[in-house]
Amino acid sequence: MPSWLTHLEYQWRSVAWQPWLEALSSHYTLIRYDPRGCGLSDRNVADLSFGSWVRDFGVLADALALDRFSLIGICQGGAVAIAYAGKEPDRISHLVLYGTYARGRNKRSTIPLEPEKARVMLEMLRLGWGQEDHAFMRSFATQFQPEGSIEHLRSWCELQNAATSAENAVELTRVMFDVDVQEVAARISCPTLVAHPDRDAVAPFEEGRLLAQIIPNARFLPLGSPNHFMLRDESAWKILVEELYGFLPQHKAAPGPFADLTAREKEVLDLLARGLDNRQIGAQLDISEKTVRNHVSGIFAKLGVETRARAVAVARDAGYGC
Repeated sequence: MPSWLTHLEYQWRSVAWQPWLEALSSHYTLIRYDPRGCGLSDRNVADLSFGSWVRDFGVLADALALDRFSLIGICQGGAVAIAYAGKEPDRISHLVLYGTYARGRNKRSTIPLEPEKARVMLEMLRLGWGQEDHAFMRSFATQFQPEGSIEHLRSWCELQNAATSAENAVELTRVMFDVDVQEVAARISCPTLVAHPDRDAVAPFEEGRLLAQIIPNARFLPLGSPNHFMLRDESAWKILVEELYGFLPQHKAAPGPFADLTAREKEVLDLLARGLDNRQIGAQLDISEKTVRNHVSGIFAKLGVETRARAVAVARDAGYGC
């Protein structure tokens, strides 16, 4: 799930985001997207509400035929992940919540000065957005990575400029501050890992602990770090990665109907799951397009599916196309 600032292309160059993207994409099929108002998505949109974020993700999951999948929510994305998991419990196999919260700043009456901090943050956003030498930028980068280098500070500034406009940033932040998904969190039924840096200046540690208390049977993983986005060389980062690999399901050889597929059908299915059409599959395997169609028909029958999209979804769940 997207955090506050996203840009699909730039984040691969961001020293802050690279550890996350590399750790996940090296072991899993990683799906990312830019939410409305950010990155490569449309910037000038009328509705930037929390409800629109949840609906947009639902549309994306449907379009990709994701029947059952793991969901990772970081910072702002955690609240969206919670809302979606509560709405579609049968589709989420595992939920990871990192450095996030169920209550936005305006809802944290138990934490001193949180509403006041929210108002100051909005004003600083208006005045200092994307300016590397502005006091806001230095404060912003320091909150996210107080132990980061000058490269990390520049990376956050560049991401600001690439991700969205100052106007959108203010509105997105305003929405974040009013989030409250505590009731939904109490209905989460899938295995859940809540991980949180113990000195996080962006999302208070107490909010992570509260989440783990609200979500039934959630596991809480405190991490010894002051960095909201931990650095690659931190021992806490290595602990988190190991925990993620142990918690998230790995692809395994699928029993049942897949065992009935011939070797050639498995080759066709793997290319099908990668998004190739019949002509491309035929060229890849050096067989005719008609032969590919015959194989696809046989695969559909053995897997008990009727559409290509369904076959792709089932195949990817079983580890094909990776």
